[in-house]
Amino acid sequence: MSRIDDLIAELCPDGLEHKSLGEVGVFVRGSGLQKSDLTDDGFPAIHYGQIHTHYGVWASSTKSFTDPGFAAKLRHARPGDLVIATTSEDDSAVAKATAWVGDRDVAVSGDAYIFRHRLDPRFVAYFFQSTPFQDQKTRYITGTKVRRISGDALARIHIPVPPLEVQREIVRILDTFTELEAELEAELEAELEARRRQYKHYRSKLFATGEPIEWLHLGDVATIGTGSHDTKDAVTGGEYIFYARGREPLRLNSFDFNESAIITAGDGVGVGKVFHFATGRYALHQRAYRIVPSSLVDARFLYHYLVEDFARYLARTSVHASVTSLRRPMFLGYPVPLPPLREQRRIAVSLDKLEALVSELSAGLPAERAARRKQYEHYRDRLLTFKELVA
Repeated sequence: MSRIDDLIAELCPDGLEHKSLGEVGVFVRGSGLQKSDLTDDGFPAIHYGQIHTHYGVWASSTKSFTDPGFAAKLRHARPGDLVIATTSEDDSAVAKATAWVGDRDVAVSGDAYIFRHRLDPRFVAYFFQSTPFQDQKTRYITGTKVRRISGDALARIHIPVPPLEVQREIVRILDTFTELEAELEAELEAELEARRRQYKHYRSKLFATGEPIEWLHLGDVATIGTGSHDTKDAVTGGEYIFYARGREPLRLNSFDFNESAIITAGDGVGVGKVFHFATGRYALHQRAYRIVPSSLVDARFLYHYLVEDFARYLARTSVHASVTSLRRPMFLGYPVPLPPLREQRRIAVSLDKLEALVSELSAGLPAERAARRKQYEHYRDRLLTFKELVA
């Protein structure tokens, strides 16, 4: 910050002038570009929905294009303009903005505004992310389910106007911070993916043995059944875990079973992919299965083996490449390797440790991401907060 402090002390020691956005630029509404008009080549185009899902603080190329003849009838953002999404179901996303810094005009859809101004475009885009901007815009948002803000309302919001040299120094610092944040995010994701691959490799290796092993059908070594509840029975904050058919368990105020069991989906996208290990009291969906191992099988060993092999079993035994619905006989006939119980437990303990490490990394990633985001927002707001010049 010392570089900026020095510039402020030199260029505007008494404070900065704050002006309304309407004083430093004009807002022009985009026009009739629909999603159906977007193509893979042609004239560069930005649909307002893409500002929410694809674009960051600035962009020099577009994800989509449109027909040049059609584009000639539309309103365009020029290099240096801001493109602002003016509608969202989430207040925090209303007026999300991207600075267009490409080398040619770009067609802009309706439900978006073009802000043509005389400031550094990236400086303005960063300001639109800042707490001072968010605090001001809140009073101007209208609508019920779909929330929106008008160009006239945006024009009333005030922005600090430091000298151009200061604007560019702020942009340089925030661009660097954004790059560092992206690099850290990539490193964390790469570490997590490496651990997942390690867990999968080690799991496969432990189950691939050349020693003679007894094989039995799952129906010979486990009790298999379903639950009695439907998803509509779920309640927010219920006392007991309710295993349905998805990755995230629900909650219920009653329970069906009190045991250790392996839970998996009987139909839907989770078939052969989603497995839970239940302990204690829980409720179960009518189209989810519970697998309760007998004394011949270590429950955690069976859990890890099902995670490793069951999807391949379905691929081998199904007529189609993917199975959307399971029936009890498919579980009963599923072949299970049974090394000595002591060996089962050794394998299970090893895989439990590695799974715990992956889970720890998975849980820590959102927290690390949130901490970095909070730190970034703190410095961004500091950089964009100035003493106002007293008239």
